[in-house]
Amino acid sequence: MNNEPHDTETRQERREKKLQKKRQRMQQHGKSLARIYMDAVMKRLKKK
Repeated sequence: MNNEPHDTETRQERREKKLQKKRQRMQQHGKSLARIYMDAVMKRLKKK
């Protein structure tokens, strides 16, 4: 274990930051997937 005085961040705080970053990445990923899906649908509609 680290007993350094400047390491005051708790395990829970580090975990929350990590989860928050993960959620942000997922949101961005979801937006791009939605755009790809919409482009595919629009392309099919234009062909008809």
